[in-house]
Amino acid sequence: MTVAGDQTTVLVVDDSRTKRYLLVSWLTRAGFAVREAETGTEALERVATERLDLVVLDVRLPDLSGFDVCERMKADHPALPVIHVSAHAVDAGDRAQGLTRGADAYLAEPIEPDELVATAHAVLRYYQARQRAELLAERLTGLADTTVAVHAASTFARLLEEAVTGAAAIFKSPAAVIAETFDGECLAGVAAGPGAPAAIVPWTVDDTVIPKGATVRIDDPVNWALVSWPVGDTVTVAAARLRDDRAPLYVVVPTATQTARTPVLVQLAQAVASAVEAQRSYDEEHRIAVTLQRSLLPRRLPEVTGLDVAVRYEPASARTEVGGDFYELVMLDGHLLVAIGDVAGHSLHAATVMAELRHAMRAYAVEGHQPGVILGRLNELMRTLLRNELATLCVLLLHPPTGRVRMASAGHLPALINDDGRVDFVQQSAPLLGVRAERPSDLEFVLPPGATLVLYTDGLIERRDATIDEGLAALAACATRVDDDLDRFCERLLVELAPQEIHDDVAVVAVRRR
Repeated sequence: MTVAGDQTTVLVVDDSRTKRYLLVSWLTRAGFAVREAETGTEALERVATERLDLVVLDVRLPDLSGFDVCERMKADHPALPVIHVSAHAVDAGDRAQGLTRGADAYLAEPIEPDELVATAHAVLRYYQARQRAELLAERLTGLADTTVAVHAASTFARLLEEAVTGAAAIFKSPAAVIAETFDGECLAGVAAGPGAPAAIVPWTVDDTVIPKGATVRIDDPVNWALVSWPVGDTVTVAAARLRDDRAPLYVVVPTATQTARTPVLVQLAQAVASAVEAQRSYDEEHRIAVTLQRSLLPRRLPEVTGLDVAVRYEPASARTEVGGDFYELVMLDGHLLVAIGDVAGHSLHAATVMAELRHAMRAYAVEGHQPGVILGRLNELMRTLLRNELATLCVLLLHPPTGRVRMASAGHLPALINDDGRVDFVQQSAPLLGVRAERPSDLEFVLPPGATLVLYTDGLIERRDATIDEGLAALAACATRVDDDLDRFCERLLVELAPQEIHDDVAVVAVRRR
């Protein structure tokens, strides 16, 4: 497609030197740049190697039929317009054949100069409009794909990578996308061109004068020295600001890539700004929830004579919503209270529900209630004040001198016991908290000297490509050996069982009787 400001180039193909001279003269005086060819073979070679906007093609050539030449040109370059001219093939059948085989216009001699020039302009107007429409459709498709990708991005950096990769592909040029994280760090995604890998670099922009809404301006490339911009061109900067208290989002591309009113660039900036705003809000909520979780977990583990205690807690990765996992270890009236639970859902709300449950559980335990009674009261609390919420919880009281354990579970995964290398699960089928149903009596057993009790949440064993039974089997195999250092044992369970990208909170509590 001819870029605005460039001269339109026409190839005149005719074996008659006199006629070719006339056609070239008329078109040159009309402002066209003209190239010449005498034969069909030469015309095909020039079309294959040169940038041409229009072909004026005689029907009768010494080596090939003009109809055949047009057909072959159209097969390889369907967007190249062709005007047939002829002094001999002038009847209706000839004109019909020429137009049927790909020509866009057919002029029979004698041809008037104004008629030729007007026909050339008309054909070019149609093709230029078609090319603009095709370019817009292609760019809108790229815009739709990029919009989906940025909204699906799981991290701020990934969002910028998807945005700048999309911008470079849409405009087939270098591109930069600049945005600010929720905590004020300004980052730029840059790509040297379509298909080039995206990179994230720090960058600073003075955005004090950018108003709310979408704006577009032309700027000097030296002010955006993030990539190598085309020599001699300026850059077009689209800025989208959704809130007065948020920094704008910038998309920067070479000005030569833009059409009138830059509609796709503006829509791209607005779409990416919307995704950035959502990511900022999510990141902020995630940090608040993680902070809340960590503030509610025990700050230090109790030192209990006759017992070794270790825990490991890993929150879901930053790309995943925070969950409601929690644990508790505290000495009460000569017994070690051990609890582990998981509130359904992944959000700041789940973390706040977890906080309420943990505080209520501690209060009921301080009152001296047994595990089953604690769970019963927590269930009533949830059904009364936390309706529509569900949680799993396992609570036990361990007497260190004797190893006697009294345990109650509310739908939680079974505790694991390693006794001299033999692994058993302590299973108690019971409804979740938040469900009206009969609950079984507490389980009572003795933890032998040297044995290790392990409690955990589902993030340790659940996989999208495996069943719960397969996860429990993997845990049993991993726990057949308990390290002398109980902290190292908990760490090993996470390393060997938890995925590299943790999609759910993981809590592990291990208690070994000496």
